[in-house]
Amino acid sequence: MAEAAATHLILKARLLFDGTGSEAQAGRAVLLAAGKIVAVGEATQIEQQAPPGSEVFDLGDACITPGLIDTHTHVSLSADGRSYVELFSQTDEVLVLAGVANLRRHLAAGVTTLRDNGARNMVGFSLKEGLRRGYIQGPRLLASGRSITCTEGHFHMCNEVADGEVGLRQSVRRLVHQGADFIKIMASGGGTVGTLPGRASYSVEELRAAVGEARQFGRLTSAHCRARQAMERAVEAGVDMLEHAEFLDPDNQMRFDAGLARRLREQGTWIGPTLQARTGYPRLAQLYARRQAGEITPAEEQTLTQMEERSERPLDTVRGMLECGLKEQIVPGTDCGVGNLEFGHLDYDMMLLVRAGFTPGESLRAATGVSAEAIGLGAEIGTIEPGKVADLAVFAGDPTADLSALSQVVAVYQAGRRVTV
Repeated sequence: MAEAAATHLILKARLLFDGTGSEAQAGRAVLLAAGKIVAVGEATQIEQQAPPGSEVFDLGDACITPGLIDTHTHVSLSADGRSYVELFSQTDEVLVLAGVANLRRHLAAGVTTLRDNGARNMVGFSLKEGLRRGYIQGPRLLASGRSITCTEGHFHMCNEVADGEVGLRQSVRRLVHQGADFIKIMASGGGTVGTLPGRASYSVEELRAAVGEARQFGRLTSAHCRARQAMERAVEAGVDMLEHAEFLDPDNQMRFDAGLARRLREQGTWIGPTLQARTGYPRLAQLYARRQAGEITPAEEQTLTQMEERSERPLDTVRGMLECGLKEQIVPGTDCGVGNLEFGHLDYDMMLLVRAGFTPGESLRAATGVSAEAIGLGAEIGTIEPGKVADLAVFAGDPTADLSALSQVVAVYQAGRRVTV
């Protein structure tokens, strides 16, 4: 007769980062059972209090962290450099297949929870259902379904167009009843051809109608706000999270507004600046790698210098927000799926937060405990504390000292089970 599997599991490593602060601690361990965290503390004490027969896994020179959280993705888009027109010319079936591959990539990189911020038709909901049934493997998925946009607005190809207060209320109700975990609203133009990134797409009254309807159904709201005018209106309407937050004026120039930033702080609005999307960081990462390998050409070195100079504008915007006291309300998000923003690289956004003024430990906390609060799951995930779901990532080295450790994934656990992807 086969021996019964152990009901309790002890994980220990050289370091543990619990997500409640910005430092990793040595000599700690975590006790897991039934998919939950039972206890965390000194390794010797955890081993003493664990039931007889508990399995012990020593992960060595590594750091145990909460699973990472990506607050802004487009799971069904293939991140292969094609335009929106080309990406959305594909069938829904192909978009679902792209989503399956993308979910696996993010999970392999230690991302155990993500939000999908807009997919066409029922694609986002289909991926969520596939995960629920165990047909596919990936992080916990919070889906907005189709992002709501105005006539011919940004992402109108997703097919949730709404104008006026009544139209927005109807869209929210439709999405909630189809399975939306949160409501995404395109409050300004964006990268869709013909839209106006520097101008608001909805009035305060329209946004307030959507927010009120979402709250009636217990849903958080998130607004795509590249324009400063859109940010102002979203704050007035009570939107929970602003995506991008570029402070663009109608001439598409960034002009940071400290007064608006202070309003964001006072209202407790979450900010997802999606920095790798704003800086073109995937190309920067390629050039940094070529420079380190001694293979960079003079032309590439010039490109790198120019890109670094351009990237300072969005970084300066985040620095301004930090000066206004918004550090505890800023979360990383990749915007991956769009352009060349590949899945598996939340670390890029975290590194850019460090360039803007975070410490590595603060950036890691932003991607775990703070992000969990921002998406409404702070009571369930984001920190290593008793009673929470045992979603964990393990990285070689110490990511609180050097975020390059995030590229060396040792193990990923979902609800206490080690996953293989």
